[in-house]
Amino acid sequence: MVGFGWSMQGMREAMVLVFVAIWSSSKATSTWWRGDSDEAWDNCLSWRLGVEANNIRAWRTVPPECSAHVEAYMVRGQYQRDVALIVDTICAYIDSIDLSSDGLDAWILDVDDTCISNLFYYSGKRYGCEPFDPVGFKTWALSAKCSAIPDVLRLFVKLIAKGFKVFLVTGRDEDTLGQATIRNLHAQGFFAYHRLILRSGAYKGQSAIVYKSTVRKQLAEEGFRIWGNVGDQWSDLQGEYTGNRTFKLPNPMYNIP
Repeated sequence: MVGFGWSMQGMREAMVLVFVAIWSSSKATSTWWRGDSDEAWDNCLSWRLGVEANNIRAWRTVPPECSAHVEAYMVRGQYQRDVALIVDTICAYIDSIDLSSDGLDAWILDVDDTCISNLFYYSGKRYGCEPFDPVGFKTWALSAKCSAIPDVLRLFVKLIAKGFKVFLVTGRDEDTLGQATIRNLHAQGFFAYHRLILRSGAYKGQSAIVYKSTVRKQLAEEGFRIWGNVGDQWSDLQGEYTGNRTFKLPNPMYNIP
């Protein structure tokens, strides 16, 4: 029995009206970051998927109409959830590995936007809509303290505890950014890695694929078995000696060929 003069039909209609009001209010308060239309937002979602699947290649900047989309992805939680899921998958793979006793089981991690985040720098570039400025980035990297990506730090700690030799391989210039990178990594909890490898003068002008392939080949020639390789760029994971498994972290802000 429904009291206070309400019929069952009236109750249903009232509940529907309340639901619609709540839904409309939610839409109204969230449109500030959805862009001009749902269609434009969905187009940017499709663009981001194409980038992460490596179907869209050799792109230089984020489409201007997708700046708000990329910002929302990076700062409103979805990026963090995606990274956490990938790291959970990697951890399950690590648990399945039986390490040898010779100390030659290795793992490779990229540095920028894999171990530490450059999100603050790219926020000043409209999340990738403005072209990368190498001089400006070096100036920022020398003075900034990039924050750790928490789930990758969790992965790093697990790798060290398991007994892997962890190599941090980065395209950062050794001469200008070497010491600053070491300080930043240590400050964020990345220490006890086996070796940090930066781009020396010998690799100047090489593409990321060629440079990182050469580094991995050298590690293989030293006898190391590369069980895993993690990076935010496809060029971190392509080429030769990529490892037993590769894992791509999301990054819709820039592309390094």
